[in-house]
Amino acid sequence: MTVSRVINDSPRVSTETRRRVQASVAKLGYVPNRLARSLIQRRTGAFGVIVPDVANPFFTLIVRGVERVAWRAGYHVILCDTQGDLDRERGYLEDMVSFQVEGVLIAPVGDGSRPHLRLLTRNSVPFVLIDRSIAGFDCDLVQGDSIAGANQLVKHLIELGHRRIGMVTEGLDVSTARDRLQGYRDALVSSGLAFDEALVANSSAIDPVAAKESTFQLLDLDDPPTAIFAVNNIAVIGVIEAARDRELEIPRDLALVCFDDIEHVSRIYPFLTVMAQPAETFGTIATQLLLDHLGSRVAQRRRTVVLPADFIVRESSGAASEVA
Repeated sequence: MTVSRVINDSPRVSTETRRRVQASVAKLGYVPNRLARSLIQRRTGAFGVIVPDVANPFFTLIVRGVERVAWRAGYHVILCDTQGDLDRERGYLEDMVSFQVEGVLIAPVGDGSRPHLRLLTRNSVPFVLIDRSIAGFDCDLVQGDSIAGANQLVKHLIELGHRRIGMVTEGLDVSTARDRLQGYRDALVSSGLAFDEALVANSSAIDPVAAKESTFQLLDLDDPPTAIFAVNNIAVIGVIEAARDRELEIPRDLALVCFDDIEHVSRIYPFLTVMAQPAETFGTIATQLLLDHLGSRVAQRRRTVVLPADFIVRESSGAASEVA
């Protein structure tokens, strides 16, 4: 009983006894059985974090922010990478319910995630959406302002003199892709330019090779774009590789802008003009919202936090002198 009180940090133990027990625990290498403890306490002290691509540095930084806040609050994090696959996402969410995690932070695959999230609501598992929204769910959400950010990036290219601006995007079942396409379209229309569907090429959210093929599709048009807006930091790698294969120099032959300023992107030459989102802050705020749920500190009205992005102009968009 005394050992149990020390391990569970009970105040009903003297300082000397606590010291002796802790010394014995350390010497024996004893690790408490968390499963048995959770059955007694009816809490696991863990929550799930589900992202569509843990290899994408944007989501890696989100996870870092989540882990930092969770650790300080005494929670453990179970990380799952869906790799953009709906079946995998469904399986992970079923695991979260089965493991009785206390909550879930999730950047959903896309609109097809809707029935998966209902699994959480049916089992009364609180969750917070990160980066991507799903229509019809009254839940907390942390996201960036994709419409305004895309609008500013495209207007920047227009101000430099570009009139044929392509976009390499991901599937429009992802809310961020839809919003960035909306911002792209709004920038064109408000500047008196027609929206041309031929200048929008769909790619994969997690595959630079697909983005490269989409860029070739744009470059092979009879009237190819003089500038390209890449939907995210993964797509921009494919755009750069396609330009190099076609021996196009950025920004002299092709101007380029993208969303997200991640370390490996900011070091690529030519240095990229980007809309930088505070990825780690996405994670820290989302975790705090979830902790509010777990601590019953939540108002009836669900909260949406929209984080502004930072517009950073670098060399990749500077092709104004090359535009007719």
